[in-house]
Amino acid sequence: MQIEVVKSKIHRVKVTGADLNYIGSITIDEDLMDAANIIRGEKVQIVNNNNGERLETYAIPGPRGTGEVTLNGAAARKVSVGDVLILITYAWMGVKEAKEFNPALVFPDENTNLLN
Repeated sequence: MQIEVVKSKIHRVKVTGADLNYIGSITIDEDLMDAANIIRGEKVQIVNNNNGERLETYAIPGPRGTGEVTLNGAAARKVSVGDVLILITYAWMGVKEAKEFNPALVFPDENTNLLN
């Protein structure tokens, strides 16, 4: 049996941009992606603490050390700059592996989105 578990979480980052005219995705500072073990193109669940919206898209790396978190395309309508988000990825694994697995949990600076 396979179950889906949390693989990584970036907790409480602020939206730095919303680009309706971009094709789609979420742009995330590549330092944050590395710390959370998120790869380019990986599906990301986005939870908006300000308005309760939940959506899924895919990650693309943004410039390192900038704290960038930009929602692109239609997802830009679901956020406002300054909203606080939780970004979550999931992975399928066997029950035994899941019991031993430790997700990557990242808690960046809430004002800058940078790693502490």
